[in-house]
Amino acid sequence: MMSKPEQHLTGGNATAGVVRVGNTVRKPWEPTTPAVHELMRAVAAAGVDVPEPLGRDDRGRQVLEFVPGPLAMDSPALSLDELARVGALIRGIHEACEGFTPSAPAPWDPLIPTPDGAGDLVCHGDLAPWNLLLGERWVFIDWDGAGPSSRSWDLAYSAQSFTLNDAEAEPEESAVRLAALVDGYDADAALRAQLPEAMTARTEAMHSLLESSHRSGREPWGTMFLEGHGAHWRRAADHVARHESLWRRALHPASPA
Repeated sequence: MMSKPEQHLTGGNATAGVVRVGNTVRKPWEPTTPAVHELMRAVAAAGVDVPEPLGRDDRGRQVLEFVPGPLAMDSPALSLDELARVGALIRGIHEACEGFTPSAPAPWDPLIPTPDGAGDLVCHGDLAPWNLLLGERWVFIDWDGAGPSSRSWDLAYSAQSFTLNDAEAEPEESAVRLAALVDGYDADAALRAQLPEAMTARTEAMHSLLESSHRSGREPWGTMFLEGHGAHWRRAADHVARHESLWRRALHPASPA
């Protein structure tokens, strides 16, 4: 029997060797893959749609369900209602991850750990427009970077990447979009209070990762720094920090700046 052809999938920055084979995706098997697949199954069991992990192929690669649909980053700007849907989806993922511990110790190595290096919740780590499919199913893909984090650190990155990633956008309009996503998440007062500062720190951390990777030769982030990602995240970090009081007002309308 002839094997099915492999179609190289583009769009990702940090994972080489990702191909589509029929209705599956094949990716390199990493040390954390068993725990990541276990996490994905736990999230699915809680009622959140994720690509189904299908084990390992005869070449040692991980096998995942292929989910069709365009990425959010390649689609028209999401409406306020759609941003609220994204927030609710992220909340569902966080709730499903609550209390998760892999059955065997995992060598977690989150790309950008929390500032204190601790983590009370195993999170996806990159719930961003470049990982959200918007087909008949709204599904976050690319769970390979999962690891210990926190709700505020994970949500800060998502909120920033979905609503504050364009430094040229009108800040007041971005603030409305930010509020829509966080309202969809149904964040409580304590989490809302943490988010403005966390978004500033998380965006700065992304730029620092790229810059330090360029200096040390760590790939693929070092090359990404030179290919425009470094300049983009420098602008984004400055933008998020500059308007932190506005984001705070948007999330706490009755509170002073």
